[in-house]
Amino acid sequence: MMLIEDTQVPVAALPLDRLKGHLRLGSGFAEDDLQDVLLESFLRAALAAIEARTGKALISRGFLWTVTAWRDACGVTLPIAPVSAVTGLDLIDRFGAAETVAEARYRLKADAQAPRLVPTGSALPAIPRDGTAEVRFTAGFGADFEALPADLAQAVLLLAAHYYEYRDETALSQGCMPFGVTSLIARYRPVRLGFGA
Repeated sequence: MMLIEDTQVPVAALPLDRLKGHLRLGSGFAEDDLQDVLLESFLRAALAAIEARTGKALISRGFLWTVTAWRDACGVTLPIAPVSAVTGLDLIDRFGAAETVAEARYRLKADAQAPRLVPTGSALPAIPRDGTAEVRFTAGFGADFEALPADLAQAVLLLAAHYYEYRDETALSQGCMPFGVTSLIARYRPVRLGFGA
């Protein structure tokens, strides 16, 4: 299994001005945008860290999920949530030849925690021997930062500010993620039950 971002979060969707206000950076100077590239990198790092801890895509973008076998031909759970649309399913044989599966053969079963790709018939299309299935989908809460729930938005700003304030520190401190951030994202973390938990 491999999950790849098909598209990157656009710069326009990042809250640079809100982060500058949060950091109380000066404004009205000729060099107001001098640190924008640095702040953008901290925002992207904060988004990535929170997405990794929660299993949620924060800002909507395209993903490509590649699998070599279905765990269950009656439906599979997609690796990230929330998913708004499945945009394509291709079967690739071992020689690299691709077959596009008709949209009428599968559908998205939306869920905030565990969205699923399910067949419209009895089973998902069979993956060729030594081949792969490529599922393309769009995931995220919305197209820009304003679409995020308030607690996740605050967590991103707090973590980006933490990265900015401690950008010269090379030693790892206790837990690496500030308590305020972990408490804000706690309700979004996946719950694991059973022997594999």
